[in-house]
Amino acid sequence: MTAQTKPYPVFDTLVTAFSDWLKHRREMNELRELNTSEFDRIASELRVSPGDLTELVRQGPHAADELPQMLKALGIDEEALARTQPLVLRDMERVCALCHHKGECVRDFAAGSAAEHYEEYCPNAPTIDVLGPEVHK
Repeated sequence: MTAQTKPYPVFDTLVTAFSDWLKHRREMNELRELNTSEFDRIASELRVSPGDLTELVRQGPHAADELPQMLKALGIDEEALARTQPLVLRDMERVCALCHHKGECVRDFAAGSAAEHYEEYCPNAPTIDVLGPEVHK
């Protein structure tokens, strides 16, 4: 057996998922322990509403994992976007994390049709449509 082969990949996946879940539960508990003024201050510093911050924490750290896939499907260079318009990318991540159309997005990725259909459901579509040519591959 090589060093790269995992003897129990399903077990490793379950342990990782459980660990991630525990970490997320701790984060949610920390959030609940903040008083309203502390929480509002943090939201203000992050330039999001307190309601959005609550939802972003609830969604967890992988809530915007679809965005890089969408940008790639549309031929948008994420690194160039991060370099030229970092605040736009950050807002797109927030919008993606709060999106309620993840299923449609994932289905289109699997079918290879995201570029043809994203405008029908993606809340980032208006932003994507106005991005300059400097971020297109």
